Amino acid sequence: MSDEVKKDDKPSIPDDHYYDYQLCVSKPKITEDSGLPPNMLQLSHSFGYDCRRRGNLVVLDERTVAYVAGNLVQLVDIISKEQKYIRSTGGVAIGAIALHPSRKWLAVAEKGTVPDINIYEYSSLRLHRILRGGTQLSYAYVCFSPDGKLLASVGGEPDFMLTLWNWKEEQTVLRSKAFSQDVFRVSFSTELEGQLTSAGTGHIRFWKMAHTFTGLKLQGELGKFGKTEISDIEGYVELPDGKVLSGCENGNMLLWDGGLIKVEISRKGKKPCHQGPIQQIIMDEGELMSVGEDGCVRVWDFETIDNADSTDETGLFEMEPMNEIKIGGQEHVSLMSIVKSVDEAEEPTIWYAQDANGGIWKLDLSFSHTSATPERLMYYHAGAIAGCSASPVTHLVATTGADKTVRVHDYVNNVTICESLLNAEGTSIIWAPKLVDIKGATIIAGFGDGVVRSFVLSKKDESSNRKGASESELLLTQVFKPHVKAVTCMAFDSAGETLATASEDGSVFFFNVSNKEYKPIGFVSVAGSVTHISWSPGAYKKNSLLVCCANGFAQEIECPEPGTFDTSRSYQIEGLAIRTHQFKSVKSELRHEEELERKRLEEEAAKKKKDEERRLRIERGLASASDDEDEEEVDAKEEEEEWKPYIPSTPSAILQGYYSMDEPGTFWLSMDDFDAGYLYQCKFTDEGELQRVPEDERYKPIRTVAVDDLGETPISVIHFSDTHKQVLCGTQTGVIRAHPLSSADFSNTNSYWELSMHDNHVGAISAIEVSYDGAYVITVGQDGNFFAYNYMSQKEVDEEVVKAKIPSAFKLPEDKQLPDDIEDPQAYSIEDAKQKAEHDKMMREAEERKQEVRRIITQLRRQFKKLLEKNHELPVHLRLDSIEFEMDPEIKKELARQTQEKIDTVKKELAWDSEKQQIALDKLKMRFKAMVECERIVVKSFKSTYEVSTYRAAKLSDDFYSLKAELEQRKETSMSKARSDLSRDPSLLNAARKDSASGDVGGDSLAAKTQTNLKGSMGQRIQKALQKVEQKKKKRAARKAQWNELYANRPDDNYEDPDDVAAIAEAQSNMGDYKLKTADDYVVPDHLRMNVEKAIMKLLVLKELIHEVKYAFNKKVLALRDQKMGIIDQISNYVAELIQIKAQLGNERAKAIPPVPTMHPDELPERRMEYTRESLLDFKAEMEKQAILAKTGGTQGGFGGFGGGGGGAGAEKKAGVKKESVKQADKDSSSAAGEESFDHFLERRAIEPTPLELQIRKAQEIRLLYQQDFLLRKISEMLGRFDSELRYLYFEKLKLDVDLKNADLRYIILFEEFLLLKEYEKHENTLGNRLAAKQQEKIDQQTKVAEVAQKIEIKKKDIEKLQEKEKALHAMFIQSLGDNNKFSDYLTKVFKKKIKRSKKKENAGGDSDDESEEESSDDEDWSESDDESGSEGGGFDLDICPPGCDQSLYNNTTQLRERRLDIEEVLTEEKKNRDQLVKDSENITKRTRVILAGLKSAEADLEAFQLEKQQKLNEFDIVVTLRLHQILHNENGRLPNDLLQCLVFNSPDLVRLSHRIKELEHEKAVQKRQQKDNKKKHIQLIKDRKLFDGKIGELEAKCDEEMVLKFGRIVDLEELEQVTVNRQVEELKEKLRVTEIECSDDLKRYEEKIRRRKDKITDLIRENTNRIETLNMMQTEKRDLQLQLDSKQKSLGGEFSGVRKADVHEKQRLIQLVQLQAQEVDALKEEIVMLSHKGGHILPPAQPPIPGEPLPISRLQ
Repeated sequence: MSDEVKKDDKPSIPDDHYYDYQLCVSKPKITEDSGLPPNMLQLSHSFGYDCRRRGNLVVLDERTVAYVAGNLVQLVDIISKEQKYIRSTGGVAIGAIALHPSRKWLAVAEKGTVPDINIYEYSSLRLHRILRGGTQLSYAYVCFSPDGKLLASVGGEPDFMLTLWNWKEEQTVLRSKAFSQDVFRVSFSTELEGQLTSAGTGHIRFWKMAHTFTGLKLQGELGKFGKTEISDIEGYVELPDGKVLSGCENGNMLLWDGGLIKVEISRKGKKPCHQGPIQQIIMDEGELMSVGEDGCVRVWDFETIDNADSTDETGLFEMEPMNEIKIGGQEHVSLMSIVKSVDEAEEPTIWYAQDANGGIWKLDLSFSHTSATPERLMYYHAGAIAGCSASPVTHLVATTGADKTVRVHDYVNNVTICESLLNAEGTSIIWAPKLVDIKGATIIAGFGDGVVRSFVLSKKDESSNRKGASESELLLTQVFKPHVKAVTCMAFDSAGETLATASEDGSVFFFNVSNKEYKPIGFVSVAGSVTHISWSPGAYKKNSLLVCCANGFAQEIECPEPGTFDTSRSYQIEGLAIRTHQFKSVKSELRHEEELERKRLEEEAAKKKKDEERRLRIERGLASASDDEDEEEVDAKEEEEEWKPYIPSTPSAILQGYYSMDEPGTFWLSMDDFDAGYLYQCKFTDEGELQRVPEDERYKPIRTVAVDDLGETPISVIHFSDTHKQVLCGTQTGVIRAHPLSSADFSNTNSYWELSMHDNHVGAISAIEVSYDGAYVITVGQDGNFFAYNYMSQKEVDEEVVKAKIPSAFKLPEDKQLPDDIEDPQAYSIEDAKQKAEHDKMMREAEERKQEVRRIITQLRRQFKKLLEKNHELPVHLRLDSIEFEMDPEIKKELARQTQEKIDTVKKELAWDSEKQQIALDKLKMRFKAMVECERIVVKSFKSTYEVSTYRAAKLSDDFYSLKAELEQRKETSMSKARSDLSRDPSLLNAARKDSASGDVGGDSLAAKTQTNLKGSMGQRIQKALQKVEQKKKKRAARKAQWNELYANRPDDNYEDPDDVAAIAEAQSNMGDYKLKTADDYVVPDHLRMNVEKAIMKLLVLKELIHEVKYAFNKKVLALRDQKMGIIDQISNYVAELIQIKAQLGNERAKAIPPVPTMHPDELPERRMEYTRESLLDFKAEMEKQAILAKTGGTQGGFGGFGGGGGGAGAEKKAGVKKESVKQADKDSSSAAGEESFDHFLERRAIEPTPLELQIRKAQEIRLLYQQDFLLRKISEMLGRFDSELRYLYFEKLKLDVDLKNADLRYIILFEEFLLLKEYEKHENTLGNRLAAKQQEKIDQQTKVAEVAQKIEIKKKDIEKLQEKEKALHAMFIQSLGDNNKFSDYLTKVFKKKIKRSKKKENAGGDSDDESEEESSDDEDWSESDDESGSEGGGFDLDICPPGCDQSLYNNTTQLRERRLDIEEVLTEEKKNRDQLVKDSENITKRTRVILAGLKSAEADLEAFQLEKQQKLNEFDIVVTLRLHQILHNENGRLPNDLLQCLVFNSPDLVRLSHRIKELEHEKAVQKRQQKDNKKKHIQLIKDRKLFDGKIGELEAKCDEEMVLKFGRIVDLEELEQVTVNRQVEELKEKLRVTEIECSDDLKRYEEKIRRRKDKITDLIRENTNRIETLNMMQTEKRDLQLQLDSKQKSLGGEFSGVRKADVHEKQRLIQLVQLQAQEVDALKEEIVMLSHKGGHILPPAQPPIPGEPLPISRLQ
């Protein structure tokens, strides 16, 4: 739970208050009796950097950075490399630093018990504020709020407390436990005040400063990972809308929203955003940058990430970064954080990066072509420094550490002079003493893989020394591997003759040092992993080595003499004298004795106090001596429990050991873990002496010395000064101590000088070294820090700067070379190499014995072969069968079986390897061969040296086609969108609407006006008359429309044709000009504007074209190769025929047979991987032959093999040639044999051939000679034709090579343009979207304008229609008056009278009384005004029909007046609507002008951007291939040296431009002539118009005269036509006649229906009469029965005199029955009465009476 800390009532601290830094800073701790000065050690320089600490880089100003180094905050000038330091006030360590947003204050959070946070002013470095009590042990991170008012701090283990400070007042505002594990970072939100975020091990937490009813609280919400794997969160950033973007361990980014993961972001193909954890995410100037351990900085689009959402269940969102940069080339870089530079005005894109591998980099993150290459400003050790060693001759020190480097530093001039990067981490290092190397140039380093390397520090040769490079180098002179695990320590003996190396593998190796070479003597195994070794001092008689082990054992090994031990088989030395001491813990006993001594002292003090009190009481007389003696109290002491010493189960490790100088044979040990805090003096004991010592006392130290004020802290390093007057100790808490020595041994620890420099938590000191002259001390630690101190006092700086002496250049003897380094971590150690040599020797001896046995077997085989030959020479009957030579057939079978088993075994053993190799081969084929569409195939000619090869082309990947399809789809989408926008053009819509409206109106009106409902001859007559009238109207309407159109299209006097204006503008901008893209006023046309999609499309199209060209040419080459193979097969057949012909003709008549061509191996590269058993055997024979040649010194041929480019194929070729020659020889021999047999046959016959036979032979010879010549000519033609085709293809390829090379260059240019366009894409998209939005607004406004214009046009038509109705109504009124009506004026006033009319309501009856009263009063007022107006004309009341006037005419007039008023009301409303639409149109027009201005501005911005982009594109160099005759620019007839001012121009365009000059001159003359002709034509048209106007006036006057003569006045022809034929009157007449006929038919039908109803009524009356008669009969019968019943009752006995229940029920039933029947009778009567009258209604049938309510009997009777 969070706690709100109440503010103290103390007054606020003044702003100008500062603390005294010298009083607060931690200082060396010095005991009073030490006699050591305070400035005994003064920091000279820091060579280290804790590069793996989170956020350990702060930029203070434009040239100063700050970072934490142990107990210091180091301020470094990045230019001069000068250092300033802020030391901690607590003296433990510094946890974190943070810079105020104003860069004026620097917060330094420390470590220790309840550490402080100190606020320093920069750059005075004065202590301004101290914040106390924020955590228990250490601060992990601090951060200022964006406004700088608050400071957030988060503590480390164990409390992990998050605290918010009002740092100005040194007060805590809020605090809360951040988490239960490590918290890496906390930060304020830059946009949302009061919100924070913290992240760390397996969590991220979102905090809010909330006001609750108990006050201000800090509320935290843990982020829930959900389905995502829980991860440590290193880097994150708060987005403006409250979301948080964080990294995770797998390299992806997580978008948090409301405490949940909204989406996980990765790259395309599910590749992570970074390879490894994301250390930092920054939002800078609207862009998101992620920093990863892989050394990459990537920039992501903020809007894409902010709106990212997953579309599937995986929760992944894939995207690619906009820009990225990989830091470091050969160097491996692991970024921890980046910080932006201060000088943002000049270099806003410069950042400084913290490299976890020891570097501080300067980065240019502008991501442009001019971006600077990342520069490493400083380079330090990364991680722990394992050791250091000072030079024995100069101010140099060598270091090595976990970063696998060996470095040499000049601690006087504060520079690193050289470094060497190896393949394993360094674990120990030693600088060879002067006894080994008088120059002091040899450095020995041990590494984690067990390798020891010897380096020589040397100056570089002047020839190889580059400017700016270091002047010295480390040369590897010798390398060996004595161990299989890390080399922990090394030491030279006092004489410098022996080097000992020790390792974690529990071995110590000795080397003899001779002439700077290290020859192995041997090794011994010790009791455990070695932690430290030390040689005995030179004063000792024996030269021995003290070995300290991690399991508490100490052993003394006598130095082996070289050549004393047999190391021919193994380097392990046996029989070497070794003494062992197993450390026994006595610390518990020492602590117990110290506790007893403390209690004894306390008891003595208490006793003294008690005796003093008794003496005082006696003196005062309060007690007597006798009383005291009698009443002496005896203190009863409680018996103490039996104490037992504690011995740790795991022995403590020995950290350091050295021989005692005062007592030879003894040694001192410094222990780790439980036994720390003491120095133990021990002694090696012989076995015999050890047996005499009790078991409990064995191996106990002979002396212990407690180290004051160290407690349980182990001493890891002990270093004596050269004078042995002081000893320097380094602890595992990073503290360096100096003790003065009163004797040669370190026996007094009460006096000391102590200073904490390294981190007390993780900065254990690894080594302490003193310079050769004792002026400097160097310490290195596990925290990566490396400090150099001035020893004793700080001397004044000499006038001349002391420079370290670097050894002269190292020169090897002529007969020696530098050794090769051991780079393989699995290399053999010296002992393993020795064992391997012995094993090889044994194998060689065994092989010699096998060779001897094989030689004997070969000799026996030779003897057996001779026996077989002798047996074969014997006669047949004396020969022995082969079976008889077999001693035992079973032996042969057994050998065959064993051979087969061995073969099967070998196959099984090699099956896995065979399958593995086959899989590997398949993978290689898939990776390198399957992607190749065509390999390089060379086709050679037969007779010439021409050859042509294919292009080695790869297949186009699926990604290529998918990307191209995607781009084409986008293009189609954009085109369809453009078409849709075009379809929304208001002008086109209006035109379409007008066309459709005019078409519909014309068709409907014509059909409506020419059709009539009349039928028959009258209908046809009327329809013909109507058609004539309508045709006339149509002609007049068409003529009127033509006139209207003509007047509407009449141009204004100042009208200009838009096409002419556009043509003039085009001519003015382009006439006689060719726009250069490099011109400043160049306007990029829309179709030439480039963007990323167009660039990608061009790249894809060019790549596809290149592929198609190569593919087409490769097909030609492959076809030519197939043709060659076919030719070779055909030539082989021809050669076979020629051989037969030669056999028949003989050698004299036959011509030479041409050789059969063969395919070259380069022509069949696919057969390289093909082999047969014969080819393998030939290959084996070839290899054996080459081996023999190599042994005998003969020349060795080229290597042949599978895929070697000629081995197998060459063998096949030779074999093929050999076979061909054998076949040809066989054929020749067979033909020769045939000729010999034929000649022998002739000789045998000894008869001369007949003339016929001679003639046949002659004819056969002629035929064979012709066939021979034909085949030879055929072969020659085929070879020549093939060579000519190949030569043609060869020249075609030369042209293609040029084209493809130009295409490749073009591809490079396009790719560079693509990269540039990618940089401009975001801005271009913004401008394009803005322009599209403006265009859309323009289209919308135009649409609104068109719609309003259309509505106005409709309203105009409606108003015209209403006005026409009003005119027609007025004409109807005039017509109703007739001629010479004396009341015409009166009725006209009645017709035109204005009447106040109430508005029509939807609910007519809903008016209130008040409204009705108001309306009545209004009506009265209005009527009074009407009366007054009416009295002025004639004196009649306009509301009453005057006497003598026709009442019907008056009523008709009032009705027409009502219609007129209705029309006027509608007309007024329509005019109001029209006026409102006109206002709306004006407002829309104004808005349109504003939108057009914005559109113009957007187009101008886009045009300026396109021009800027085009200028950037123009900066690219484009390669153009030109011939010399194409270069027209020359100077004095020569080609100029500089062609930069030349312009490359297309020849056709140049010719066109030159011709265009003449064309323009001709066009100008033509236009002048046309202008002159048009002026003449214009004058003539004006004259013609005046003439036609006069004719029109004459015709109109003539038409009026004719009307007056015919009708007596001017009439309207349209009204006259309507009078002649009135379609409505005729239709009404016809309708009336038809209606009368229908009514007569209906009358007849109803009369028939009445008759049928009357008949039905008669039948019902008859039926009713029958029912009445039946009722009468039943009533008579009922009466009779009643009488009988009464008589029977009277005659019954007394027992039956009462009424029975059954009778009552029966009676009741009968009464109900009678009542029902009576009701039915009544109903029938009423129905009869009703039916007897016309129009009667039938009542519903009567219902039966309710049971239990019988009618009275009187009613029944």
